[in-house]
Amino acid sequence: MQKELTCAQVSALIRYYAEDKLNYPLKEYVEYHLSVCKKCNEKYKKLIKITNSYPSHQGELSYEAESENNHTQQRYEDFRSNLSAYVDNELSDEENIRIKKIAITNPAARKDLEEFYTYKKLLHTSFDKTKNELKHDYSGNIIGRIYSLHTTNRLDPFYLIMTIFTVIIGVILLGIANFFL
Repeated sequence: MQKELTCAQVSALIRYYAEDKLNYPLKEYVEYHLSVCKKCNEKYKKLIKITNSYPSHQGELSYEAESENNHTQQRYEDFRSNLSAYVDNELSDEENIRIKKIAITNPAARKDLEEFYTYKKLLHTSFDKTKNELKHDYSGNIIGRIYSLHTTNRLDPFYLIMTIFTVIIGVILLGIANFFL
């Protein structure tokens, strides 16, 4: 039984397949997908055509091209490591400008930034929704409990003073009544 790969998986592997850098089972899976998917097969043919159009001595990256590729990769890694701090405005002005430049010039960085903002917006929306639900239910319940504990365990001072005053007046009236009888 042949394992089937998706077009996205084959797109990620096609360069390695063209350079014969895949292990045997993975190579078979890519070959099978290319035999049944016209779209991916066309991509592969274009890649081979572009690769073959260069002379063989240019097959390897030149030192300058490799250095530029490493520099671009390093800038992207720097962008990724500072993405959260950038979104939360925790970077200096100079670092902010550097991150903005990378996001403008690098499509992968721009995509990462958009996804990060989407994720952050989703978190804030969920937090606000939860906060509003809890504020309504939770705080109301707690305040109600505190009020009921407060009122059931203690008498209102006004009623307490009135009760004491009534008892004193009653004792005085009984004493006067006993004196005259």
